[in-house]
Order: sequence, then structure tokens, then C-alpha cells
Amino acid sequence: MDFVFQVLNNTRDIFKGIIENNTLEDLNRIPEGFNNNIIWNIAHVLVSEQLLTYRLSGLEPHISDDLIDRYRKGSAPHAALTESEVDEIKALLSPTIQKTKAHYDQGIFKDYKPYTVSTTGNTLHNIDEALQFVAVHEGLHYGYIMALLKAIKH
Repeated sequence: MDFVFQVLNNTRDIFKGIIENNTLEDLNRIPEGFNNNIIWNIAHVLVSEQLLTYRLSGLEPHISDDLIDRYRKGSAPHAALTESEVDEIKALLSPTIQKTKAHYDQGIFKDYKPYTVSTTGNTLHNIDEALQFVAVHEGLHYGYIMALLKAIKH
């Protein structure tokens, strides 16, 4: 799983760079034809990783219930985020995935409640499958973010 964690760390670094290299206005903008924005997508992958790894393993996620409620599957941007809210999301990107790796290496993910993901229809049966899907999921949202950036910058 070392490779999967390398991919996730790199993706999270890319997301941090996107936050740092775009204005608050651009991070919050929802271009015509889209139903969410850049910062929602970044927060959504953060929340999804925690739910797919910790929650489905019967463990407590390392982010607030408020973040989970605002960015889980089925949610949508409800208001423009402030600079401090964006900073909170940015600050969680690396530590959460590093903690997940440390806990994975320690073997704390013993139990897993099978879950069928809506995007591909695959059922996740264990932490290894969950982490592989998390990498795919973050890649999907990275592509969506790239489309949002193109729409915003054109």
C-alpha cells in the first residue's frame, strides 16, 4: 500500500497548491454548468477518505462532524467559505492522510463494514480496497477541479 499512500500524499500536495495559487473568490466560484466549486471538491475528498477508512472500520474519523456533514456524499456548497475555513481544510489535507498511513501501518483497521460505492458500483470489503478506491476517488475529483479551473480561467 506504500504506492497508494504516495499517490494520496502527492494528490493532497497538489490540492494544497491549488488552494495556495487561487483566490478565495476563485475557490468559491461555481461556473455555469457546474454544481459545486473547487474548495467543496477538496473538502469532499478529505471527508470521503475519513469516512471510507475510519468510519467503515468502526473507528472515529479525525475531522469534525461539522466538516463531515457539510462535505459528505450528497452535499453541495451552501455558502462561500471564508479564508479561515479554507485554511482549516488546507491544514487537514496532509496530516489526515499521514495519520491514516500510520494507523494502517499499526494495523488498527481490523474490521470493515462492506460498502458499495456509487461512482463505480464496486463493493469495498476491507481497508486495502477502501484505500485503493480513495486514490481513484481523489483522482476523479482532481480531474473535476481541473475542469473547474479551466472554466473559471477562460
